[in-house]
Amino acid sequence: MKELLIKTLEPLGFPIKKQGSLNKEEKYPESFFTFWNNDSFDDAYYDNKENKTIWDFDLNFYSVDPELVEETLKIAKTKLKEQGFIVSGNGYDVASDEKTHTGRGINVLIIEK
Repeated sequence: MKELLIKTLEPLGFPIKKQGSLNKEEKYPESFFTFWNNDSFDDAYYDNKENKTIWDFDLNFYSVDPELVEETLKIAKTKLKEQGFIVSGNGYDVASDEKTHTGRGINVLIIEK
């Protein structure tokens, strides 16, 4: 499911990194996505066997341009929903380690059958 998340976002043209994977020496890109797999859990048990797995991700977008942060996250939400991801709400502010960047995040679920 990580691959589907990444493939869905790639056409937007921004780097996609695993949250926390930038090292201290690496310069932040001007704009980029990060993701983190919070959890995955089984569901829909029949005859003692799971029939679904629910994947839970945090998706964040950071940029030096605050307006781009808002716009890009909305576009990402639309693209993800088109691919079957469940995205509830309009996101939340996320902290940035760089004073030049602002960020917003959304929680993204997808059900694997």
